[in-house]
Amino acid sequence: MTPASRPAGPTTSRTTSGSLTTEQRTLRATTSAGGETDARVSGAVGPGAGGGAAGGAQDALPGVGRSRRRAATWLMIGLVVALVVLTVLSGMTGQVPVSPSEVLGSLMHHMGLDIGPMPSHPQGENTLWVVRFPRVVLAILVGAALACSGALMQGVFGNPLAEPGVIGVSAGAAVGACAVIVTAGSLVSGTWVAAAAFLGGLITTFLVYALSRSGGRTEVVTLVLTGIAVNAFAGGLLAFFTFVADPAAREQIVFWQLGSLGGATWGSVAVVAPIAVVGVTGAMLLRRQMDLLSLGERAAHHLGVDVERLRQIVIVLVALLVSAGVAFTGIIAFVGLVVPHLVRMVCGPSHRWLIPASTLGGAVVLLLADLVSRSLVANVELPLGMITSLVGGPFFFYLLRRTRSRQGGWA
Repeated sequence: MTPASRPAGPTTSRTTSGSLTTEQRTLRATTSAGGETDARVSGAVGPGAGGGAAGGAQDALPGVGRSRRRAATWLMIGLVVALVVLTVLSGMTGQVPVSPSEVLGSLMHHMGLDIGPMPSHPQGENTLWVVRFPRVVLAILVGAALACSGALMQGVFGNPLAEPGVIGVSAGAAVGACAVIVTAGSLVSGTWVAAAAFLGGLITTFLVYALSRSGGRTEVVTLVLTGIAVNAFAGGLLAFFTFVADPAAREQIVFWQLGSLGGATWGSVAVVAPIAVVGVTGAMLLRRQMDLLSLGERAAHHLGVDVERLRQIVIVLVALLVSAGVAFTGIIAFVGLVVPHLVRMVCGPSHRWLIPASTLGGAVVLLLADLVSRSLVANVELPLGMITSLVGGPFFFYLLRRTRSRQGGWA
């Protein structure tokens, strides 16, 4: 067969002499993004690759790959240390005085270790284990869930500006909670409000997905636009509920939407913890496929990823994580948006590091925000959602300006 009569093979043909095939370039970028570089394959990422693929191509350079792994390792260590320090500080902070050694001593004694002093204040032990520690654990769980879901959303949408609210889960949770508050009265149990918020978030998410699905597949643009429409409709329902509610219920609606950890109990921790563990574990298992998806849908499909099924799994995980998180705390903004973006600046786009580091970073950020909300004004607890929005909004605007200036504009 003459060269001119050979059948064309678009995915395996060489464009120029000495260059690598498209499949080899894709595999190279993929293995680099996952941190598993194949020494037998070399090359750069094709022009259709996304941000994750570009990061993978950079990681293909041994020096860059080692530098990012080292930075990610130190970041993880720093986040763990920060989490421990903030836990002790949160245990200390409040109207009942408890020293750091007493906080650690109480923890050790409950672990069966006779190490350190117990709280000297008569109500110190009860304050720690009935009020402060449930709040600390719930802040860690909710922050981890929100940041992990943000990393998943940004990965599946291929956009670092995506957040869980895009698919309507937060707005749906708010509608569910407000509907129960209005119909059952302001004295309704917090458990019923949390259950309604959880179900509202799940139902709204699945509704957005069902409405955006066409021809057996879901396009990202359609999903985003459907989410915007459903969010707008949910905002109208929230306005309606606020208008028809009595003054006491209206006040409860407003404060629920501002976000707070003031109602944290071991019961709420017991509900959120297993859902958060399942969601984060599922996200960890999807890291490799998320790196492949960052190369583009066609490349990921060529490498064996069922893109539609992966998107379905991610949306279910995000719905579970966010619904469980906001059910007991109300709306908390910007954690799922800013934290993964910050982690990506340090670790790069590889989900091998991005998801676990974002999970830890979200726990640290929300625990710090809660500590600030309790200690910024004496004897007053500021709304947690207000703190995260006031700090996260301007800071994220700075990140946008910084990214835009480095890229020379948005292409």
